[in-house]
Amino acid sequence: MRIKGAYTCTMTEETFRMTSHRPYLLRALVEWINDNGMTPHIMVDAGVPGVQVPSSSVKEDRVVLNIAERAVMGLHIDNDAVSFTARFSGVSFPVYVPIAGVLAVYARETGQGMALPDDMPGTESAVHDDDDDLPPSTPPDAPEPPPAGKRPHLRVVK
Repeated sequence: MRIKGAYTCTMTEETFRMTSHRPYLLRALVEWINDNGMTPHIMVDAGVPGVQVPSSSVKEDRVVLNIAERAVMGLHIDNDAVSFTARFSGVSFPVYVPIAGVLAVYARETGQGMALPDDMPGTESAVHDDDDDLPPSTPPDAPEPPPAGKRPHLRVVK
């Protein structure tokens, strides 16, 4: 049976190549955290090429950054990166984190937020036509639970 006026459409990766959804999720979650009067923090994989953070703040290739407007200057989150200037141990430092380096975003006060998912096939970040020699990205290893008797803790970065 054929429905009058129905069109047949063949979907291919080329037809529906979209931009990465990760920066949109990041911006939405930061806005949600701010709207609820909480403090947004991002967890960053400092091993991703292009990440610029103070090496003294990096532990096990990870760093947690406070990106609240009161803690940073010039916060800018676009489709390519998160950038701002912040003080680390009293010294001003320009921070640059490619979107691929942002692992998670959450509210400091409640821990609510999310780990950012990998890009889906068919998105610009997932398709590397020019970068065939780059190794494929792999999801970060899950952190090990703290030893029994020790409470987890977060460090505020200003």
